[in-house]
Amino acid sequence: MSLADDLMRANEEYVDHFDASGLKVRPIKHLAILTCMDSRYTAQGVMGLALGDAHVIRNAGGRVTEDAIRSLAISAAILDTRACVVIHHSECGLLGRSDEELRQRVAEVTGARAPFGFLGFDDLAQSVRDDMLALRGSSYLPKDYEVIGFTYDVQTGRLTPVEA
Repeated sequence: MSLADDLMRANEEYVDHFDASGLKVRPIKHLAILTCMDSRYTAQGVMGLALGDAHVIRNAGGRVTEDAIRSLAISAAILDTRACVVIHHSECGLLGRSDEELRQRVAEVTGARAPFGFLGFDDLAQSVRDDMLALRGSSYLPKDYEVIGFTYDVQTGRLTPVEA
């Protein structure tokens, strides 16, 4: 059986228990979350949020990128979010890696040298601060847009606030 077949079978089970048809496109808590694509946690789960409570933008490292800002700008301007939570986590694949190291690894695997930055970092809390400040300084988010930051420990499940 193929991966696609497995996914379709799982979807049938999902459909049998689906109960989210009444949710609106605007998040109930007027909240967006920017976090990593890591498969060891869900952004909603670590904060006790339910489906429909928040928009979740995920990318490698949970970093502020042009595309993350694009998504957050639409979330704020069109869908009424008023705050963003930035979460970076322990044991991240970008932690302790330079852009050059990441660029070389991608080139080894693909044969193509990426022209974009991978946004590796050495200090977990500082990476959250940097991204909080980047969002606060963005021209594409409302001036009163609240930005909150946390680190997340994948071994304990604990969030730790980060101030910027």
